[in-house]
Amino acid sequence: MELKLYDTLTREKRPFTPLDPAHVRMYVCGPTVYDFAHIGNARPVIVFDVLFRLLRHLYGADHVTYVRNITDVDDKINARAAEEYPDLPLNEAIRRVTETTDKQFHEDVAALGCLPPTVEPRATEHIDAMKTLIERLVASGHAYVAEQDVLFSVPSMPDYGKLSKRSLDELIAGARVEVAPYKRDPRDFVLWKPSKPDEPRWPSPCGIAAPGRPGWHIECSAMAWKHLGETFDIHGGGIDLVFPHHENEIAQSRCAFHLPVMANVWMHNGFLQVEGAKMAKSEGNFITIRELLADWPGEVLRLNMLRSHYRQPIDWTMAGILESQKVLDHWYDIVADMPMPIGIDADEEVVGSLCDDLNTPSALTRLHALAGEIRSYASGLHQLALKNKLKASAAFLGVLAFTKGEALENHPHRRVVDADKVRALIDARNAARKAKSFKEADRIRDELKAMGVELEDHKDGTTTWKVSR
Repeated sequence: MELKLYDTLTREKRPFTPLDPAHVRMYVCGPTVYDFAHIGNARPVIVFDVLFRLLRHLYGADHVTYVRNITDVDDKINARAAEEYPDLPLNEAIRRVTETTDKQFHEDVAALGCLPPTVEPRATEHIDAMKTLIERLVASGHAYVAEQDVLFSVPSMPDYGKLSKRSLDELIAGARVEVAPYKRDPRDFVLWKPSKPDEPRWPSPCGIAAPGRPGWHIECSAMAWKHLGETFDIHGGGIDLVFPHHENEIAQSRCAFHLPVMANVWMHNGFLQVEGAKMAKSEGNFITIRELLADWPGEVLRLNMLRSHYRQPIDWTMAGILESQKVLDHWYDIVADMPMPIGIDADEEVVGSLCDDLNTPSALTRLHALAGEIRSYASGLHQLALKNKLKASAAFLGVLAFTKGEALENHPHRRVVDADKVRALIDARNAARKAKSFKEADRIRDELKAMGVELEDHKDGTTTWKVSR
């Protein structure tokens, strides 16, 4: 079955041909560990987890290397460390912040059904590799030392900007880099800079006497190089990383190794909004994964994410979550009590949809069709075969049950709830309350509680519900 992927660099969907079929290599930009990850952070993790599962299916689990980094050098980390641990030495305070937030992130994405990547490098463990790349770039004329900074010379790479397709004026206006008089070109960006008193520090490259710290972009170039080589198959991340981060990664890596490409395919997931608006704390719609997991099982959140194609924008709404819960309730009602089928692969149409640039909406449509076919058979071997196919396919997507060896032993068992019955009982309870039959209303609440449903009555007279965990 042929895998086709959309490449942001060439703006086309084309057949995927690995550099080495015996060793498929993928790098995805991971979290900056300074606080709880928000639901927007979950999208690339889930998207590329699906791709990781698909690549393992097509090439064999032992022939795929998935690298997702941890950024533990960042101004936000420094600020939180100083705020929370003012009496500790800086490096110790930073270590405490990153260890705590790193643990939170891994707990959250595991609850979303994501497999751990093959390798998860930390930026602070690759400082020497970063300095090696920087010194190569200076030696080849692609970077220069200015005062105590090292800057990449953008004009030294004639086709800089090819990934983002930006004009010269747009590159200058959109380059989120510090304006400094010693820059040779306004587009030039920092590879290494001197550390301020409240920042972590390491011995500098290129003979610079003052200690310093790396720029953001060189971190990923170094980690990808050390774990995947000078050129690899797939580089992924959110669409917001195309410029400047991924554009600058390409420049650094290509110029350091004198190669025409860094990765053969560049993949980017679309933006996420919440209830039709950009997610922001000022909008009051900033939601962390941890907050959502307090109210919803991880597979509901995962399914809700996969109902949209990864390259399209997604509007994260309560209505969507409720619909995803209803779908999963239906599937669990069909196959929840069955053991995971052994030796049964995911449905070919499901795999085929994923091979078409991760078309998860199409794959889910096939799962709906399987569920419908199962309902049309009262019993028998054909129904059993369809149930096995549904469960194996849903497990392949990570939205229903988890296969052996995926390190999710602690994932909570999903309660099976009939959403239509819940709404009918809530309507009956509201009618009882309106008629002042409070004993009957309490009885219905207890019945719902026994089903695993928690109610919340609001001042405007409405009642919302959720499945308890």
